[in-house]
Amino acid sequence: MVLVAEEVLIRAEQLSKRYGEGEHTIHVLEDLDLEIRRTERVAIIGESGVGKSTLLHILGTLDQPSAGKVWLDDQDVFALPEAELAALRTREIGFIFQFHHLLPDFTALENVSMPGLIAGFSWAEARTRAEEMLRKVGLGERLTHRPGELSGGEQQRVAVARALVLGPRVVLADEPTGNLDPVTGEGVLRLLLSLNQELGVTMAIVTHSEKLAAAMDRTLRLSGGKLKAVSG
Repeated sequence: MVLVAEEVLIRAEQLSKRYGEGEHTIHVLEDLDLEIRRTERVAIIGESGVGKSTLLHILGTLDQPSAGKVWLDDQDVFALPEAELAALRTREIGFIFQFHHLLPDFTALENVSMPGLIAGFSWAEARTRAEEMLRKVGLGERLTHRPGELSGGEQQRVAVARALVLGPRVVLADEPTGNLDPVTGEGVLRLLLSLNQELGVTMAIVTHSEKLAAAMDRTLRLSGGKLKAVSG
């Protein structure tokens, strides 16, 4: 697929990631190129251990590549000073993981308020944003429940709300339904698709789920350190 420049939101150029040195070097990603357009939903699949999560972490600036560049719009993200990079990550990128990583002693509302507080919002504004997003994901009646009082699907919905509460342009999800039963996973998938349409958020999702991958606009397979188109 050839994308018009102004359509592209995320671009990775000649991305490489290596661990170790000399004969013990492990090449995880090697001269990888990727373009994702605005509002697009992309699935990344591949065997366990090929570097899917590593790629997602680099795209989300949680990890740095050994070589290559990642662009968000026209911004070379790894050229930014660390404080500016952290601010961009907080403002522009939301993360959803297989395990929700909610704070167990905090309510759903408090968990979803955390990104706003980290971004410097007042408690009142952070709370307002969190409550609005929790209602969007269907948890308006569970605001004061702690994670242990919620089902697995509800906990993942809280995690989705936390990822989206600051209005990021990009959501990166690593096996978001991998820890859920099929019925609950289907509900989370429908939620992600509806939020993509409603909010216009761009999504890159690592998954082993054929059903989730089939619902995306494109599916890319990571193998041998590079991405190859599967469909779309």
